[in-house]
Amino acid sequence: MSAAAADGSGGAPAWLACRIAMDGPLTVAEFMTACLHDLRHGYYANHPSLGPRGDFITAPLVSQMFGELVGAWMAEVWRQMGSPAPVQLVELGPGDGTLMDDALRVLRHVPGLLGAAELWLVEPSRPLRALQAERLAYARPRFADTLAELPPGAPLILVANEVFDCLPTRQFVRAPGGWAERRIGLGAAGELAFGLSPPPSGAAEDLPADAYEGAVAERSPAQAALAAEIGARVAEDGGAALVVDYGRAETGYGDTLQALSRHARVDPLASAGVADLTVHVDFPALAEAARVQGAAVSPVASQRAFLRRLGVEARAAALARSRPDQAEVIARQLHRLTAPDQMGELFKVVSIHTQGLAPPGFTPQEGTP
Repeated sequence: MSAAAADGSGGAPAWLACRIAMDGPLTVAEFMTACLHDLRHGYYANHPSLGPRGDFITAPLVSQMFGELVGAWMAEVWRQMGSPAPVQLVELGPGDGTLMDDALRVLRHVPGLLGAAELWLVEPSRPLRALQAERLAYARPRFADTLAELPPGAPLILVANEVFDCLPTRQFVRAPGGWAERRIGLGAAGELAFGLSPPPSGAAEDLPADAYEGAVAERSPAQAALAAEIGARVAEDGGAALVVDYGRAETGYGDTLQALSRHARVDPLASAGVADLTVHVDFPALAEAARVQGAAVSPVASQRAFLRRLGVEARAAALARSRPDQAEVIARQLHRLTAPDQMGELFKVVSIHTQGLAPPGFTPQEGTP
């Protein structure tokens, strides 16, 4: 394996250095899984930090408007489904519980919905689960580590906000002799270092032979597997899932691995286990994986277009009228959620749903607005 030193200084964390010494260099996917979910050292397993004083901020933490409009989306989907009872309200990766808390504030005004609903939070992180349990105690949520743990047979309405971007992703680099896989090993000074090695048999079969030298292609079997699981579930039991994340509306090239600490990008290799790691979501691959399972998939929409179709501007105006002293803050929040140079275009939204449903917020004739 060839290696180039990481930008950071100092040696690799002992727990990762020992693993690499024993098992060899890690794929980027293996590195992400270890850094985020290792039971003793992983970021989400031990010390996730969200919000303005944490490492990153999500749309629900920007403004209550986001979660409220997701709640309105859930209510309309339930109505289109024929108001089934029971129905599972599911959130994957609920963060600190803010999104669902805001959504429930809307759903409690929908006659019959909460009486029919079983609230499920799918969260493997124990620190985050504790925050969710405290915030949503009034709603008596049930917890699961994975979607597969939810009992089958009931239709579901699911939301996944900034979940797919944290799923492990492999990276391949077009080298002079063909595609190679990027791995993380140890450099000359004991630091974590990127390098290249021949990909396992079959791993690069779908990568184009005419890619330019230096092109980086990302493939996430984990993203596709979760989308397929959601697609199979709604095809079998009925319902709809809303996926919101930052990513690509078209498959392309580019190294999108990034680490975030205190709202700033940091070197992923110099911050292993102490910073959040993400990649851009491959929305075309996600959609195809769900379709193969028999689900319908909406066109990909920008977050800006999706929220505007659901009435975010009218909601902002109503909040400003009720809280005139907060009007400027609300305007800034609306800008953060919808402006093209903020979350508005970077974040994409897609619905995976039962054939025949028409979840709100999407226009069939469009691709990405």
